[in-house]
Amino acid sequence: MDDILTTDNLCVSFGGVAALNGVSVKVGRGEILSVIGPNGAGKTTFFNAVTGTFLPASGKVVLEGREITGTKPHEVARLGIARSFQNLKPFAEMTLLENVLIGREAHMETGMLAAIFRTQGFGADERRQAEKARELLRFVGLARRADHLARNLTYGERKMLEIARALALEPKVLLLDEPVAGMNPTETGFVMELVRRVRAQGITVVIIEHDMRMVMGISDRIYVLDHGELIASGRPDEVRTNPQVIEAYLGGGKHAATH
Repeated sequence: MDDILTTDNLCVSFGGVAALNGVSVKVGRGEILSVIGPNGAGKTTFFNAVTGTFLPASGKVVLEGREITGTKPHEVARLGIARSFQNLKPFAEMTLLENVLIGREAHMETGMLAAIFRTQGFGADERRQAEKARELLRFVGLARRADHLARNLTYGERKMLEIARALALEPKVLLLDEPVAGMNPTETGFVMELVRRVRAQGITVVIIEHDMRMVMGISDRIYVLDHGELIASGRPDEVRTNPQVIEAYLGGGKHAATH
């Protein structure tokens, strides 16, 4: 399996405190890979460094053999990495369909002049994008809510909309930040199946998650962070029994917390 995304010795610091300290990760094409660790381990910082939100102090991020370290977030998205966020921020006064269509903008085949003059080609393009957006809403189980305002969604539905918006970018790699946080077991099961279907479409998935039932049930491999350092990696059965991982979760780790 070739690697689609790698980080090499990635370091991120805030005010002299290391949030990530030499983190090297390899994500195989078509994998479902999880990044886990206690609160303050540096998991979201890792996502932020990969997607260009944070500029690493040192180290590299490589996508399909191309270094993208420090690339602006919108460029990283254009190159093929999309992400969901813990803090859900849909456009509340727009419909679900409109929210997803924003992510389809990069795939419009007609340009600004066609939009201004409302050409026939633009109209056909607009209809194609709307149908694709409705497909994505069906994919995440929100088809019946397509024309509802996003502010009327439940918490779980907002999570699904967030995933649909990320998929609208047609990514090669999808980063999911705690996709089942706050969900009940039925909803968690739906998300697990959804992630498998995403992978079946040829998209590599990297997950940050605290729900160990999901992590152990869905991951091909797992990386474990503790206070910014990589302490273990391997298959779920290997990670589950690793003494350092057990200590990090049950013993509270050995370093001062970082975020």
